[in-house]
Amino acid sequence: MRSQLPTLELDSVFESKEELALAVKSALSETMTGYGYQILQTLITDLDPDQRVKNAMNEINSSKRLKFAIAERAEGDKILQVKSAEAEAEAKYLSGVGVAKQRKAIVDGLRSSIVDFQDGVKGSSTKEVMDLLLLTQYFDMVRDVGAAKHCKTTFVPSSRTLGDDVRNSLLQAESAKFV
Repeated sequence: MRSQLPTLELDSVFESKEELALAVKSALSETMTGYGYQILQTLITDLDPDQRVKNAMNEINSSKRLKFAIAERAEGDKILQVKSAEAEAEAKYLSGVGVAKQRKAIVDGLRSSIVDFQDGVKGSSTKEVMDLLLLTQYFDMVRDVGAAKHCKTTFVPSSRTLGDDVRNSLLQAESAKFV
């Protein structure tokens, strides 16, 4: 036993009990045959290294398991990030498709409105119809902005001269101080 153990690492000692038993059997058979004994079988039932060696082995095994667990957790985190990025990309794509369909519906609706208006009001041009639609949308926007809870003042531009532009800018700046 003592001649075989130093040639092995500690982990392989526990894995190769049968090979050690055969080595012990052959060594004993050589020695004991001279005395008239025949060795049929040798069993190694328990290897008991020093407690410090056991503690070191347990620490090594624990470290290996911990290293494996950390690697698996990191792989799981990586998969979560990849799936999250893929989901975000798909959501943005679908949002873009939705916006494109919405804008197409608006354009189709405007085209239909222009055709209906021109059929109903003879002598109107496409530009006049577009101006009317834009003005209607502008008033809808002003109404929605003015109805917002945080909105206290809404400025509607109506300048005819440079002086009016300056006065409106000063009023807007003064109003911004109180927000």
